[in-house]
Amino acid sequence: MRLVSHPVLCNYYVTYRCNASCGFCDIWEKPSPYITLESFRENLRDLKRLGVKVIDFTGGEPLLHRQLDVLLREAKAQGMITTVTSNGLLYPKQATKLRGLIDMLHFSLDSPDRDEHDTSRRVKCFDKVMESIEIARSLGERPDIIFTVFEDNVGKIRQLRDEICLPNDLVLILNPVFEYNGIGGSLSQEALTEMLWWGKQKNVYLNEAFVQLRLDGGNHVEDPVCKAASTTLVISPENKLVLPCYHLGLKDFAINGNLFELYHSDEVQKLVALEGRLPACEGCAINCYMQPSFAVEMNRYWWKALPSTIKYNRMKGTWKQMMRL
Repeated sequence: MRLVSHPVLCNYYVTYRCNASCGFCDIWEKPSPYITLESFRENLRDLKRLGVKVIDFTGGEPLLHRQLDVLLREAKAQGMITTVTSNGLLYPKQATKLRGLIDMLHFSLDSPDRDEHDTSRRVKCFDKVMESIEIARSLGERPDIIFTVFEDNVGKIRQLRDEICLPNDLVLILNPVFEYNGIGGSLSQEALTEMLWWGKQKNVYLNEAFVQLRLDGGNHVEDPVCKAASTTLVISPENKLVLPCYHLGLKDFAINGNLFELYHSDEVQKLVALEGRLPACEGCAINCYMQPSFAVEMNRYWWKALPSTIKYNRMKGTWKQMMRL
């Protein structure tokens, strides 16, 4: 049973540029402009008309955008829930002007070991994440730590939680790895089982539906769980609407100040109707599109996601915000 029929999330790529070059990501290789304030204002107007409640300002590294604070402030003024994920390199310098503008602030950290994390990111950013945590807490912010779980770092969850998250009262978000520019994932059943156990522990969040989907072999085109195109609008730095999702990216459409009309056009809606049903969608388990997919249709994944969703909102105290969805 479909609970919500309109888009709820916008993945707004403010730039593809990044100041890190992570081995599991290729977005930093792309040449990219930065979004303009003018186009953002036009799109924000239409995002609200379309029913979107959450804007994820993403990239690349979103803090590279020099007007990020302005973008966030305008989104907040329109009643949007804002999210930003950063590698921490630029946050210490920008923390003050970003204060109070990000509802869900995430710092990426893939290991409690400095050298291991920096090797993964191919830039020295571990110490900057630690500094960012300290500064954010001093400003009254409560960031989360996003831990991308690979087969070879699942054994570091305890150390990361105990040494970094618990002392700072931060939530550790377990993010099962997926093939960034492809389909599927590469975690064993043993690793998934260990993640499930950790997801029930103090100060740890894991959307259990992510694990269930992987155990089920991912999305299946004959009965798709993916609702990427109907739940999530992807806007590129070139001000284009990307469909059916960023990772598949079959087609993009120039927005030209008419996002609302464009989304409801026959050409776009034909692609929306194919969400989860295209040949390349078979086996897909990409978290950033499955999370909203689980939230809008009452099925086994909705029920799997519910306990962890309740837990996260209890830990973060975000009930009032989420009720607006």
